Order: sequence, then structure tokens, then C-alpha cells
Amino acid sequence: MMTQYLALKAEAGDCLLFYRMGDFFELFFEDAKLAAQVLDIALTSRGEHLGVPIPMCGVPVHSAEGYLARLIKAGCRVAIAEQVETPEEAKKRGGSKALVARDIVRFVTAGTLTEEALLEPRRANVLAAVCEVRGTCAIAACDISTGRMELEECPPERLGAALARLGASELVAPEGWDDAPAEAFPRPSRDFASEAGEARLKAVHGVATLDGFGQFSRALLAAAGGLIAYLDHAGRGKLPLLLPPVIVGASAHLAMDEATRASLEILVSSQGGRKGSLVEAVDRCVTGAGARQLAEDLAAPLTDRAAIEERLALVAWLHGDALLRGDLRAVLRAAPDVGRALGRIVAGRGSPRDLGQLRDGLSEARRIHDHLLHRADRPALLDRLLPSLSGHGALVDHLTRALVPSPPTERGQGGYIAEGYDAALDELRRISGDARRAIAALEAKYRDQTGIAALKVRHNGVLGYFIEVPAGRADALMMPDSGFTHRQTMAGAVRFNALALHEEASRIAEAGGHALAAEEAHFEEMIALAIAARQSIAATAAALARIDVAAGLAERAAEGGWCPPQVVDEPCLAITGGRHPVVEAALAAKGERFVANDCTLLPDDRLWLVGGPNMGGKSTFLRQNALIVLLAQAGSFVPAEAARVGLVDRLFSRVGASDNLARGRSTFMVEMVETAAILAQASERSFVILDEVGRGTSTYDGLALAWAVVEAVHGVNRCRCLFATHYHELARLADSCEALSLHHVRAREWKGDLVLLHEVAEGPADRSYGLAVAKLAGVPAPVVARAKAVLERLEKGRAETGGLAAGLGDLPLFAAAAEARADLVDTLRERLKGLDVDALSPREALDLLYDLKREAGAEG
Repeated sequence: MMTQYLALKAEAGDCLLFYRMGDFFELFFEDAKLAAQVLDIALTSRGEHLGVPIPMCGVPVHSAEGYLARLIKAGCRVAIAEQVETPEEAKKRGGSKALVARDIVRFVTAGTLTEEALLEPRRANVLAAVCEVRGTCAIAACDISTGRMELEECPPERLGAALARLGASELVAPEGWDDAPAEAFPRPSRDFASEAGEARLKAVHGVATLDGFGQFSRALLAAAGGLIAYLDHAGRGKLPLLLPPVIVGASAHLAMDEATRASLEILVSSQGGRKGSLVEAVDRCVTGAGARQLAEDLAAPLTDRAAIEERLALVAWLHGDALLRGDLRAVLRAAPDVGRALGRIVAGRGSPRDLGQLRDGLSEARRIHDHLLHRADRPALLDRLLPSLSGHGALVDHLTRALVPSPPTERGQGGYIAEGYDAALDELRRISGDARRAIAALEAKYRDQTGIAALKVRHNGVLGYFIEVPAGRADALMMPDSGFTHRQTMAGAVRFNALALHEEASRIAEAGGHALAAEEAHFEEMIALAIAARQSIAATAAALARIDVAAGLAERAAEGGWCPPQVVDEPCLAITGGRHPVVEAALAAKGERFVANDCTLLPDDRLWLVGGPNMGGKSTFLRQNALIVLLAQAGSFVPAEAARVGLVDRLFSRVGASDNLARGRSTFMVEMVETAAILAQASERSFVILDEVGRGTSTYDGLALAWAVVEAVHGVNRCRCLFATHYHELARLADSCEALSLHHVRAREWKGDLVLLHEVAEGPADRSYGLAVAKLAGVPAPVVARAKAVLERLEKGRAETGGLAAGLGDLPLFAAAAEARADLVDTLRERLKGLDVDALSPREALDLLYDLKREAGAEG
């Protein structure tokens, strides 16, 4: 057995091997040690290998899903080795001592889950493959629980943002690729050959050409090939549901890098869970599919104004009719998760319950279709969705006739085919039922015959049906002429068989076996029908999810008094009474009110410098405007009285950096890396929020960096920007930057206490109120008093010297300074290019070096 195990373990590689032994999956050696630690189960030993006891642990097969979920969550990968023949077949093949053959039937990894118990209902489970071909990166991503597959191309510098948008549970990349993402699992590079990828796509979808799906570059084909090859490996030749791939344009979505997503807490809060995130504050969907679609919408807002307005129109239509919205949500709430049920069926892991979910979900979809079909003034998006909600009448009718109302999860015991669907099956069930009644009659007969009132007819998996009597009354049945045959002696009972009982048991077994075979045949027939209609069923699931998202957003808007945003092409942002959805919800839970604020960024006033005390609401103000832009472009109403949003191509947020010790970066280094990305990538159509740039280093260094960053954002990137700072000296930039204006969050001191008003007002901040905030935080009074004395001395020195920013007003602006520096470098470069170095004597070379140094010193 251990030889067989070791061979399978070598095939499993770095995966934990679940080795099937009877009713348990066993793990050995290092696998057992790791699994025992993660699962908190007993670690034992079995025999020896090379003279050393073999560590061992196991989990029951019937509850393996729960253990698998914990292992996957802990970052493990698991290979499932099942028995692929029965003990009888093994004996026939190799004699009485033959070992039952086993083989790895499936690899279970984070991105290849389909089981309901292993998946989060409200979160997509994305598997992605990434590669690079001739300087272009490509991503192939799919959620195999629903079959959706997307392909995307991007330049290498934008790969991080694209992967951050997908939020894949598992990522694979070709081995040997130096620039592969650190979290990617390496796969053979041959899997990422574009020719093989094209062939795999054609084979999966049964087509001779891919032209009907779009135009595929070599990079896209390579990524798709790598994804499909990995799925084929994980499923051991059994591919899951894969719908025709959708090519996503690089500019189709609002681009956000990983730092921005973390800062805005879109899908995950800073505490690491859903609670406190934007999606939790917005989500009012009543189905898991709708919640997953909403999360995808928030993770990938649109940049196409027409598509955004289509979504907004559907939300507005449902927002305007509360009764229709309530009826629709009630029906959706009762609908099962059709997409994931279909995914399990196509992957070969479907159950009668999954077929029942298809039946019920498609039936509810038809109800919604009929209810909405006759409504007036339907939005264009709804008109496009309606046809996908119908067309399954024949399949629904078939499943309704064939299945019982509540089919079981397991099909091994039968009982899921409805009575009246198959007359022959009904007859087999009648025979089996009659035999069971006959056994009950036999029990009564044997009691009368023997006079043993405690006599029972029982059943187990080893003996089948048998007669059991107390040990003290068994002697009479042991007599040769009793008509009973001894089978087994227990501690307090003795078991017997009888000819009549054996005959009835045979009838039950025969009829039951034929009945199970008949049900299995019907099951396979229904599975084939569902697989044949997989694309149209998936379209129905997608339509239901989109309607649920729109209805949920309408419900959220009605609940919170949100307004429909006006999305325009001009680079502007005009928010009246804007609010932060997450903070507002948290305050409402405590019975407190959120202070709304306006924000108006226009071409001639596109950069706001926001000052004021800590705790005054600067960061909240910055984030709420970024989230309003995100919500608007996702097709949602927004938390404001009115909103006019100019389309944004890239959204950047550098708010609240923390250190990254794993990558050797301090807080200040992280801040500078994120700031560098903004300055390198932000365009005139981007929206940037920057908070406290320059903190974490010396005051002079920090002010210098903040000054230069503001000038660069204003004069070079020329994007809409909210810049929060404590450097009062930056207010001088209002004199030289024509599109920069000064604002502050209001605060007042009242009888020695600081009162934070959380209102954004025009003009520079008069003070930082740092000492007042320290007092509010509970810093001891002597420390605050000493700080006040030091502050007075510092302010006196600043007044005498002209302040920290003395002389900065005489500097040329960023663009002019950068141009002058570039001109200087070019002059020296031109002189050096014209030299014939080999022709210079040592003396001439030395004189030239002095000359160049003088020139550099004079001009620098």
C-alpha cells in the first residue's frame, strides 16, 4: 500500500494527498503533520517506513468538504486520490490479496472550487492565468463556479492594476518568467504556447474558428491556453463550465492600482473582512449572484458613458416604483443560485438538488419575464435582458415532471425521481415496498412462532436483513429443525437468518438495485439536457444577477436618500452635499449625523489644497469624493444631494500608507512609491486624492517634496486632485498655480476644548490644532504644556527668519524648473558627444574636465 501511496504522492507534487481508505481520507508523513496542525485533529502513526514510524491523520469522507475548506483557506492545495475499482474487481484482477487501484481524480485549489460548501455565496471565485508575449502582458480569468471567462491585454506597467481589479483567488504563470507576479503558481511554459491556446479554445467550444468570439492576439491566446491547461490538469481531464471568452478592452474600466483599492476599502476593509467596506455599505442584493455582480461592478467601474447611463436608467426606473421593486425582490429572494448549480453540473459534480435548483431558478426567471414584459417605459438595458429570462419551457417542464419537489444532495440512495414519471420505476418501487411490508409481516409471524416478544428483524450493510433475539432466548432457534440459521453471536444478542426472510431480502435488493439504476439513467439524461443548454442557462443567471443589482441599488438609494449622478465627458466634479457611505452608515448606527460637504473641481479650479486639524475629516472628505466617482461610474446612485461627474480614466488614492516589512519598505518608502506611480500615470482625465504627502521624513524634506508634488500635479499631470496637508506654507502656491484653491476643515476652540465641525470651507487653515488634538487624545497635561512652550519658541523663531518657506516664492514653477534642468543636461551632453576622446592629450583632457566642471557649476 505504501508503494502505491508514494507513487501517487510523487504525482501530487506540493499538494496534500487525500488518500481514500474505506470511509476515510488518510494523510501520511509531512502531509499528515501539516494537516493535523491546520485542522486541529489528532496526529497518530501507522507502521514504519525505513525503520521510522509513519505520521498519519485522517478525515471522514462524508465530512471532507469542511476540512477541505479550512485547508484551502490556509493556503494549502489538495490532491484527491479515490479508489477507482471495487474490492471485488481488485480480487478478480489480482487475487485475494490484490490492492484496490487508486488514482488522483482531482486537484482542489483556491481557484478551482465549485462545491457550494467551499464557496462564499456573495463573492466570486476567480482563477487567472497571466503571461507575457513580445512585451505585452495578457490575462485570462474565469470563475469556474459560473463559467464566465474574460481575456485582457495590458502593458507590463499596468499588470498590477489589472490583477488588483480581478482579485483572483489563484494565479498561475509560466515557469521561468522573471517578471511573474510574486503570488503566481508556476506552470510549464509549454502550456502558454499561443498555438496550443488557440487549439484548446476551439476544442472547448466546439468551433473551427474563433472569429465569432472576437479577434485574439497571440498574447491572449497564450494566456487562455495556460488557463485551460491548468483547469484540465486540476480536473484530471474533466473541464468545468467555460462560457465563450469575452475580450475586455484595456480602457473599458476605471483603472485603480492595488494601493488605491486598499485605501478606498472597496471590497475589503482595512481590518481584512467585508464589514466596514464599501460593498457592505452598498449591497442590498437578495441573491448571491447579484452580490457577486455588484462586487464586480464596484471593482471595475465603467468608462463608457452610454453603458453607465444604461445602468443608471434601470436603477432609476426601479427606484421610481417601490411596489414593483418590492415584488421583484421577493421573487428574486426565492430564486436559487442558477449559475453555480450549472457550474457544478458541467464540472461533473452535480447532484439532484442542483437540477432542482435549475428547475426552480429558470421557473422564477420566467415569472419575472412575464411580470416585466407588459410594463410600460422599460429601460433599454431591461429590454435587452428580458429575452434571456425565458426560452427554457421544455427543460423546466421536463425537470418538473422528473424530479421530486425537494431533491436530495446525494444521489446514491435514489428517491429523487418523481412518482408517475417512469412506470417501470414505479413498479420496482412497488415490489420493493411490498417486500418491506412482507418482512414486517414475517417479524410478527416469527414472534408468534417462537414466542419471543423481543425478536426483531434488522438490517446492516454487512449481513443485510437478519433476525435478532436476546442471547438468553436463542437456544430454541439453535435447534437443527428450528428453520433458523445461526449468523452471528453478539455480547447480548444472537443473530439468525431464515429462508423466507432471505427470499424477501433478495426481492428488495434486486428491485432496489434496478430502481437505483433506473434513477441514475434518468439523472444522466437530465444532466445532458442541462449541459446542452448551458449557454442560455448562464445568460439567464447573468440577467437575474444584473436585475438584482439594479433593484438592490435602487433600494439602497431609497433607503439613504441618494441621488442619480449626471455623468458627462468634461473633466469636472461637482458634488453638492456629498457623504461617505461607510462612515455615514457607521454614524447612523450610533444615532449620529454625518456632516455633508460640497466639492467643485473645474478646469480652472481643479486642485484643492485642504488643510485643518487631524480628526477634522480631511481624509473622509477626500475618500467620499473618490467613492462618489467610483459609484457613479459603476452605475449606482450616489450619497449626495446632487452630483455631476466628469468621466475618470484612472483613480488614484494615496491616503494612510503603512509600512510593508515583507518587501523591506518603510511607511515613507511606501508613500513615495505610491506617489511616484501617481505622478507617472495620472492624466488630465484622472482623479487623484493625496493625503499628507511628505510626512515621515524631516520637516524640510517633507515640505520640499509636498511642494514639488503639488506643482507637478498642477502643471504636468493637470488632473483633478484633492490634496490634504498640514504644511501651511503650501498656501503660497495659490499665488503661482492658477487652478489651485485653498480650503480647510473647520474647527474651533471653546473654553480650552477643541470642537471639530467637519465642515469644508474656503480659504487656508489658520492653525493645525495639533496640541488640542493631543489633549483630546489623552496626552498627559504636563506633556501638552511643555509642547506648548516649545511651540511658542519655534513660532517666534519662524517669525524672525521669515518662516520655513522663506524664499520659495522666488522659485520658478515646476515645469519651468524641470525644463531648465533638462536644458542644462542637454548642453553638457552635446559637448561630450562632439568630443574625439582618443585624439585628446592628457593635458587637453584635464583642461576640458575643469572647463566642464566650471560650466556645470555656473549654470547649476
